[in-house]
Amino acid sequence: MLQCNNIRNSNSAPPIMYLVVIAWVYVVLMMVVAEATATNGTVLGAAITFVLYGLVPVSIVAYIMGTPGRKRAIKAREVAEQEAARDAAHTSETSSQPDAGGEAPADAVTTVRKEL
Repeated sequence: MLQCNNIRNSNSAPPIMYLVVIAWVYVVLMMVVAEATATNGTVLGAAITFVLYGLVPVSIVAYIMGTPGRKRAIKAREVAEQEAARDAAHTSETSSQPDAGGEAPADAVTTVRKEL
């Protein structure tokens, strides 16, 4: 059970999705074989059956089922970029150079006050 939870928390798709995709492709291949070997069937009809009943629906389902994994990967990449930026800012603050932060230096002109 622990291994199954680790699989679900990873960025890959759950194993049940692969089982459904493989089963559907198997059914479609059997339909293609039946179409190609039928007395009034054609190889062109079998190819069209494979594309319309196999590739198109499986690709749509696989894309939809993979969406949560892609979102997790994008979020993890954004977090890693934020941490890298934070680490870079931290190292530039602790540097010994006076203007290592990349900000413009302060204005050298002093402010003028009115006398009362």
